[in-house]
Amino acid sequence: MAMEITQILLLAQSPDANVRTVAEKNLKQLQEQNLPIFLLSLSAELSSDQKPLESRRLAGIVLKNSLDAKDIIRKGELTQHWVNIDPTIKTQIKQSLFQTLGTSVSEAGHTSSQVIAKIASIEIPRKQWPELIGHLLSNMTQLETPASLKQATLQALGYVCEEISSQDLEQDQVNAVLTAVVQGMSQTEHCPEVRLAAVRALYNALDFAQHNFENEMERNFILKVICETAVSKELEIRQAAFECLVSISSTYYEVLEQYMQTLFNLTANAVKTDEEPVALQAIEFWSSICDEEIEIQDVYGGADDAGSEHHHFHFITKTLPFLVPLLLETLLKQEEDQDQDEGIWNLSMAGGTCLGLVARTVGDVILPLVMPFVEDNIVKPDWQSREAATYAFGSILEGPSIEKLSPLVHAGLNFFLNSMKDQNSHVRDTTAWALARIFEFLHSPSTADQIVTSANLPHIMSVLLESIKDVPIVAEKVCGAIYFLAQGYEEEGLGSSSSVLSPYLPDIVAALLFSADRTDSSSSRLRASAYETLNEIIRCSNIPENSNMIAHLLYTIMTRLGQTLELQVVSSDDREKQIDIQALLCGVLQVLIQKLSASDETKSIILQAADQMMILFLQVFACRSSTVHEDAMLAIGALAYATGTEFAKYMPELYKYLEMGLQNIKEYQVCSISVGVVGDICRALDDKVLPYCDSIMTHLLRNLSNSMLNRSVKPPMFSCLGDIALAIREHFEKYLPYTMPMLQGAAELCSRMDGGDEDLLDYGNQLRCGIFDAYSGILQGFKNSKVELMVPYAGHLLQFTEAIFKDKDRDEGVTKAAVAVMGDLADTLGPNTKIFFRDCTFHNDFLGECFASNDDQLKQTATWTQGMIGRVLVS
Repeated sequence: MAMEITQILLLAQSPDANVRTVAEKNLKQLQEQNLPIFLLSLSAELSSDQKPLESRRLAGIVLKNSLDAKDIIRKGELTQHWVNIDPTIKTQIKQSLFQTLGTSVSEAGHTSSQVIAKIASIEIPRKQWPELIGHLLSNMTQLETPASLKQATLQALGYVCEEISSQDLEQDQVNAVLTAVVQGMSQTEHCPEVRLAAVRALYNALDFAQHNFENEMERNFILKVICETAVSKELEIRQAAFECLVSISSTYYEVLEQYMQTLFNLTANAVKTDEEPVALQAIEFWSSICDEEIEIQDVYGGADDAGSEHHHFHFITKTLPFLVPLLLETLLKQEEDQDQDEGIWNLSMAGGTCLGLVARTVGDVILPLVMPFVEDNIVKPDWQSREAATYAFGSILEGPSIEKLSPLVHAGLNFFLNSMKDQNSHVRDTTAWALARIFEFLHSPSTADQIVTSANLPHIMSVLLESIKDVPIVAEKVCGAIYFLAQGYEEEGLGSSSSVLSPYLPDIVAALLFSADRTDSSSSRLRASAYETLNEIIRCSNIPENSNMIAHLLYTIMTRLGQTLELQVVSSDDREKQIDIQALLCGVLQVLIQKLSASDETKSIILQAADQMMILFLQVFACRSSTVHEDAMLAIGALAYATGTEFAKYMPELYKYLEMGLQNIKEYQVCSISVGVVGDICRALDDKVLPYCDSIMTHLLRNLSNSMLNRSVKPPMFSCLGDIALAIREHFEKYLPYTMPMLQGAAELCSRMDGGDEDLLDYGNQLRCGIFDAYSGILQGFKNSKVELMVPYAGHLLQFTEAIFKDKDRDEGVTKAAVAVMGDLADTLGPNTKIFFRDCTFHNDFLGECFASNDDQLKQTATWTQGMIGRVLVS
């Protein structure tokens, strides 16, 4: 296969799409015909210095992708495939990979180190491949080991540590890895590539060093080496060393007290004198310390007593007199063109972000340290000083108390409003951002000391409506200021017959529509910001006062959406612009539908416009763009909710697009939103959705079994099964033989999930909620007929619920869903469940836990469930 695989790998990279497609099919065929030999041939290709670099590169990528996938189910399948391969072939593959580590072609060595780590992620947790760490370490201890082999070996060690859990290695292995890595960082190692690989490997190994950081002597040594490495002459090595310190600041916060003076000196020197990539990491160290202390304050109330496992060392408070001036100096290091690049991140921005985190950490005590800087610089002739002062003030508005901030904002508000006419666009840009922050954090009509009053609102509105005509970068921030100004009045608009914002709404809407149409910006951010602000204006509007204006806006937006269908599209940029505008307009229509249909007075406006809107949405679907598909689907979901059973007349035309969305597993966000819309339609149509259920259920069940579908779509799919069951009630019977095994299989998967992976933990909680939603919908759907169909599944459901009760990683959403489903089970099946609830007494403890909660809704659900179970037990 050797010559054949080389040729196919090269052809798979051909510029000719047809040639590429054939080669990719051939690769897939070889993989399916004999996976072990296919993987062996790929490892041989990667290891051979006689093969072209291009074929070796792709061989490594295909080999890596044959061992791992993002989707949890696909990952499980690939893992099982590897586990099932003959040990002799696996040994040959590993030997090829080890051989590749020593190649002079660094790219091949690097790829080999990644593949070794992928295999390790499968085998080490299964207590297989015990010799791996020793084999890698031997490369580091042999005399005359080539630098290229050391580099690839350190990369492999780093990637292995990244892939596996800290529980998977014995402490002596961890010690050996850390020793090898720290030696690789030493100044006695003359090759900078090896030292860089060592620092990066240490970064990945830090999670394993818990025991070592508890030992003061070992901790001292590790930190000493990192601090020495942080002043190396190579920029990349210094940057990587500071990245290690950032990681340590969050992972080992509680043991850093004795080192903080050294670390402050090191980071301060980097911020003042080092190159930007290093200085940025030095600032990130302090941002990370802030994050830790904010979390301690939020979660543990700042507890620092001896009995607390989460000591609060107040590092930020202790370094405040030195840290704040250091950060304020960075604000003066702006770049002339920093507003031209959307993705730019420089010293000034990092310093301002960190200053904001410091303010959140220490609160009021930051004000006397920052305000003199603001007052000294705000009126200086150079724009950098004025912009830095404004940035500093805006950064500290979250954290200090409203009582302390209010006098400062009252004193400065007029100054900032006048600064919207500053001659420099950077200053105007930052001023508009600061005004948005003032409105976001301090503007509330319900407070005694109002920042925005009936006296100053006319001036504020005048400035904002004038400034929205400024250059696009400033206009975008002005949109943000209007957004938060309106948001402050949202509750007032909902709860009374009038709003002080109402007189300004026509001018605001006109200004936002004008901004959305501007052609003087190369970026689409202003258009997006204008429409997002328009959405907030609609949400905050007072219907009794503004119903005519909102109704007129509905038809304006519909007209605009219709006009996008007639746009001339001659280039990819034209197409992108059309898609962008259509998506934004569909988003506005969704908000308008929700707003107008929420009131009996204006619901008729939506009903009258519904036909025309559906025609537009169907025309938009014809454009075949996933972005527009998502937003149009969301608007259709809102329309289904608003029109109720009347929505049935749109289903014959809509369903083909809904089906396309359900089948679009590649663009999984479209699939996910389509699933949500199916739920909306079920709730709107009830059993009128029945003619489409065979097709919908086929797609849902097929997708739930598809390992290629992104896992995030699966929890809402389970919820959707519950929506369908609730809508069609007893007609769901024919789907039970297919649905229940799927639910039981998913419940089984939940029990096998690794609790150490935070992302997996979140996904597990979402999946459990989806499973419980499905059970609730099915149980409620059968409540008045055919309840006996669910009796065989009651025992499994209670076992699953008990497992959830015992799992301390569950979140509140899962708790609520689990308690509710117990109530549904008792309510629907009645005396049929008596034996189950009598034998499974865990529900008493579960409900007791809920009654002890501070969540009133959870207590209410638990009370209802207790009543349902009680009724069953006395029956």
